[in-house]
Amino acid sequence: MDRRAALVPLRYVSLPGRGPEDVVADPEGRVLTAVADGRILRVDGLDDPRTARVEHLARIDGRPLGLELLPDGDLLVCSADGALLRVGLGGGPGAVRVLAESAAGERLRFCSNVVALPDGTLYFTVSSTVHPLEDWMGDIVEHTGTGRLLRLEPGAREAEVVLEGLQFANGLVRGADDSFLIVAETGARRLTRFPLAGPRAGRPEPLVERLPGFPDNMWRGASDGPVWVAMAGPRVPPLDLLHRAGPAVRRRAARLAVHAPYRPWGDTGVLAVDDDGRTVVPYSPLRSGAGASVPTRRRSAFRMVTSVCETGGLLVLGSLVERGLAVCEAPVPR
Repeated sequence: MDRRAALVPLRYVSLPGRGPEDVVADPEGRVLTAVADGRILRVDGLDDPRTARVEHLARIDGRPLGLELLPDGDLLVCSADGALLRVGLGGGPGAVRVLAESAAGERLRFCSNVVALPDGTLYFTVSSTVHPLEDWMGDIVEHTGTGRLLRLEPGAREAEVVLEGLQFANGLVRGADDSFLIVAETGARRLTRFPLAGPRAGRPEPLVERLPGFPDNMWRGASDGPVWVAMAGPRVPPLDLLHRAGPAVRRRAARLAVHAPYRPWGDTGVLAVDDDGRTVVPYSPLRSGAGASVPTRRRSAFRMVTSVCETGGLLVLGSLVERGLAVCEAPVPR
């Protein structure tokens, strides 16, 4: 590992809850996140954890995962319990509205991430139709390929399935010109391009394959900026071998995996790519250290990075398992 590529958290910001799985930045540089008990939080003052302010904005019934901030200030929220929600951040009655709970005549489950196009069309991912969030490891092990990409047209109440067969569909971002989407397939260690326009519309194609770990949520700030990819954990070679086995073997292994206690291990970090799949920031694992320029070989205590956003020259990292956010200096894309 090139130690110069490592990320060292400058500071940690504690939250009044566990599992800020996704993070998004608003135009004022504040960061929105959501924790396991359903609370939607906004964090301001990231420059100094002693003065950082954490504000409770709203609460949903269920476990929030992916977030998307809309131009009018409302927040799209994917609920792991099977719904796409729109949350008004002013609070009060009616602040939470259900946009979709079904697709193709089936109830949704394990909604993961969402993006909004300028015309109001929403696209969102479903990670698995077999395993719920609490058994996510079972889907990674079984390699079910039941992830989906869904579309919700403006005014519609039921989503349309536009792509099936994904390996744990997870993070989702728009292309720079809105002519395509990028989907993170966690179970395949792959980023997939899904064209929305042109002669290849609706025909997915690999964008980046054989990633060094498991991609999770992604972030793009400016349309001409890089696509930041959170890497939740390292590649596991025995898992690659298991995925070549038959379905019965994988199902048995998955049953064992969901009953084993999960403890995050190994490297976790971020990388960034452009719209052509070229790496513009090499994989940067989290490390402990005395400062941003003095990484050590010791892994950071912050585990399982599941999201990243950029604001004010900083990268803010979220995690499915931690009780706070990690703040790092943003590497300069090449």
